[in-house]
Amino acid sequence: MVKKLQKSGDGAKAASSTQLAATVKESAQQIWLAGLGAFSKAQEEGGKVFEALVKEGVTLQKRTQAVAEGKLSEATTRMSSMATDLSTRASGQWDKLEGIFEDRVSKALKKLGVPTSRDVDALVKRIDELQRTVASLQGGGSARKTAAKRTPATKAVARKRAPARKAAG
Repeated sequence: MVKKLQKSGDGAKAASSTQLAATVKESAQQIWLAGLGAFSKAQEEGGKVFEALVKEGVTLQKRTQAVAEGKLSEATTRMSSMATDLSTRASGQWDKLEGIFEDRVSKALKKLGVPTSRDVDALVKRIDELQRTVASLQGGGSARKTAAKRTPATKAVARKRAPARKAAG
């Protein structure tokens, strides 16, 4: 540590002044060296502390990422489940809407007097039966003439219904 100066007489003032300068110089030197030593220690220990902090930061980052990925996965699962539920509900609503639409169109067509496909099928069958009856009444040879005299509308209906009969038979 710093050496304390001893008080001396006037003659010793000159020597004391030199001694004081030497003591101050020595104290400054010691302070300087202590500072350098502290700096060196701080550098050594600072590097170690820095490395320890980096390792701790990496560990913390990994844990944080794992937690975030877990939360993201959970949120994705929830959203997927909600989307499936909404899709199912919407599908059911579309089916109901389609049924209501078909019923209303059917009622509107019925009010307008538009025949249904069942009505048209029944008429085609009835026409076929009438043609057979007429052919049997006229005789075998004239049945061909009667078939040839079908109206264009009857021919069109017969053509449309013929593939359906083939598929059914």
